[in-house]
Amino acid sequence: MAKEKDWILFFDEADALFGKRTATQSSQDRYANQEVAYLLQRTEDFRGIVILASNRKGNMDNAFTRRLQTIVYFPIPEQEQRLKLWNKYFSNGLTFNKKTRIFDIAKKFKIPGGDIVNVLKYCAIQAAEKDSQIVETEDLVEGIKREYRKKGLWV
Repeated sequence: MAKEKDWILFFDEADALFGKRTATQSSQDRYANQEVAYLLQRTEDFRGIVILASNRKGNMDNAFTRRLQTIVYFPIPEQEQRLKLWNKYFSNGLTFNKKTRIFDIAKKFKIPGGDIVNVLKYCAIQAAEKDSQIVETEDLVEGIKREYRKKGLWV
């Protein structure tokens, strides 16, 4: 259907679909490799725009990455950018308690904007449970720890 339309195809978590082909040791491996080969052929024949998004470029099949015209890398924001993100995301009704030094948080914790949003959600729930609009430093740090744990970076 997309072939006949003027569509842009977007694949989020593309490494799951366009993963590296492996040596076949089972019928499942053979099937997975066939799927990857099929997707490779179909996306190569597609005349429209195909966008692949992934946090794991290294898991993508090299045949795909060789055919990509552009690879855009989004690095973790620098301290100044993180500070702006913290202030922007937490300007929607929630406020930091007076002892929270958000500048120090932005300096110490090198996390991307998506993780900051998840921390905001965690802090919003914690504040709501306390019937408050104030984010406590402990909740903020715990939210950050939760994001690091998801990546296996905090024990």
